[in-house]
Order: sequence, then structure tokens, then C-alpha cells
Amino acid sequence: MQRRTILAGAMLLVPAVIHAAPPDVAASEPLFNADGYRISHYRGPVPAAPEGVQRITAEEVAYLRDRALLIDVLPAEGGHRDEDGTWHLAMPRPSIPGAHWFPEAGRGELSPAIARWFEHGIARLSSGDRQRMIVTFCLADCWMSWNAARRLHALGYRNVRWLAEGTDGWRELGLKLVDAAPERN
Repeated sequence: MQRRTILAGAMLLVPAVIHAAPPDVAASEPLFNADGYRISHYRGPVPAAPEGVQRITAEEVAYLRDRALLIDVLPAEGGHRDEDGTWHLAMPRPSIPGAHWFPEAGRGELSPAIARWFEHGIARLSSGDRQRMIVTFCLADCWMSWNAARRLHALGYRNVRWLAEGTDGWRELGLKLVDAAPERN
């Protein structure tokens, strides 16, 4: 009788366990590559700025905007880049006024063409000044701007800031967003 009671109790628990913790097929995907960049599941809470990078608020960006190089790294959803570097967009990207948009530059693993475009674009925009304040952003809870900030620090830029709230935080302040065009080659 005791065995039947235990078995019946176990049968009641099985559906509860299945519904409480469904198997996560994505759990087996690695989140970071060997170099420490986030490579999957880009949307999710980001606990801290990358090493060597300071977090900055949307209010601070609004105040410092004219002195900082603003770098938007949100992907061009539904868009693509030709071999010659021309972007074809499926939808506009509302961004912070004055920002330079580098779609795809926030991914954890960049194609060689995107990596060169990003590195050369930042060098051109900063006039090679590794002390120039650079602010990376995309959306709130997005690892792509974290990756971009980490990458810039690894390239030797020493005044990199990370706007964790991205354009969502900017909009929440009631500040205007404008449609951005991808940065030229």
C-alpha cells in the first residue's frame, strides 16, 4: 500500500514539474565565445558594464551628447549589407540624434568585413583619438552594445561608456529620436 501511495504521489508531481520547468533547448547553446563576447540570446538583463568601460545614463548622454561620439549598434532587422558596403534596410532605425549607426557591429562574432568597417569607422569618426568619449548603445537589456563597448576597449579606446538603457531609456526621458542611416564605409 505504501508503494502505491508513493507512486501515486509521484504521478501527481510529474505534470507539475513539466509545467514548472519546461525543457530549454537553447540552454545548451553557449552564451559567450572564448574571447568573452556574448554570441547568443542578445536580449536579456546585462548585470554590469564590460571591464574598463563605464556605464552612463540617458540623462548624462543628453548632457554630454555634443562632446561624445554616439555609436548605435542595433542590427538592421530584415536588412542586409552588400559586398560593397551598401545597406538595404527593411525598416527605419529610430536613434539618438547625432548617433552613428553601425548595424551588426554589436554581435559577438563579426564577419571580417563588418569588423574592418567598424574599426575603421570608429578610427575615422574619432580622428584616431583613443581618449575621445565614445558611447555605445542599442536597446535596453541588449548585449550588443555591451559587446561593442568591450570591443572598443580591446581596440585601445580608453574613454568608452555604455548606455545600458539604449534608445528605450532615451525615449523614456521624453527625448526625440530620429531615423538613422547606417554609417558609410
